[in-house]
Amino acid sequence: MVAPYSAYLRVYEPLAAFPEPERSHWADYVRDVHTRRVWGSGTTAELTAEEQRVALEGILATPPEPAPPHESEDAFVAEIDGIPVVCPRQTRLRCWSALAEMRREFPPVVLDAFWPKVVLAQAEADHDRWRSRNPDVQPHIHSSTWHVPMRWFVLFSQEERVLVAPAGDGAGGPGELYYRTPMVQARRRVARALRVLRDTLEEGALITGLEQLGRWLEEFHPRAMVELDFGGLVRLIPSGDLVEERTAEHVAEGLTALAAGDGARASEAYRRITERWSAVRALEHAS
Repeated sequence: MVAPYSAYLRVYEPLAAFPEPERSHWADYVRDVHTRRVWGSGTTAELTAEEQRVALEGILATPPEPAPPHESEDAFVAEIDGIPVVCPRQTRLRCWSALAEMRREFPPVVLDAFWPKVVLAQAEADHDRWRSRNPDVQPHIHSSTWHVPMRWFVLFSQEERVLVAPAGDGAGGPGELYYRTPMVQARRRVARALRVLRDTLEEGALITGLEQLGRWLEEFHPRAMVELDFGGLVRLIPSGDLVEERTAEHVAEGLTALAAGDGARASEAYRRITERWSAVRALEHAS
């Protein structure tokens, strides 16, 4: 089992951001990660692959489970200046969100090919009941298959990029690639980008998507950390291209050019971005 061809945008919050009894649970969890390495012994890719395996078991069960019956008690754990921060997996909430997105994108006849109507109806009812009791809870993780949305790169600078080489002979995988930045910096970059785009472009999907991203970030603790993880997409990008991956830099160049009224330079930056990702996105339709 390998990680799916997805990228992930995660928010890690300090323990103080969580109400009790969640705070105590995550404090114990962090202690376990540091002492017994529970769910912390593998790479992020390995942990994501394990999550994928469990999800597939649920989908292939009889009857199928489009969402697990209970919320995950696991999380990704990192540190900011020696202080632990936690990104809850929220597997059940993310499954419900994915089902809602599928309902918006596909007609019922397509959904019926995946799950029985009664199973989907039950999952939707469970989600509605949970949401009525937890109206303010947001997913800490967004995912994107086959590509990284351009708006995600707005949150980061090229200097925040980290490429982790594969362990040993590389038999375990191609390594990892991720960006990390403080929440305050991510919010500042979104605000700056929105000012530029609103001044230079007509209202459209790019501005709307960035506005939604900004509202999502506002739901979290100001001392949180934001991470863009390329996930399983690193397996689709040649190692040389991974080393030279500079999309965040090109996005920043394009915004600077737009702010300066330099349409030619902005177009060139956009061309570099689309060329970088068009070959990866094309694999979605390969057979």
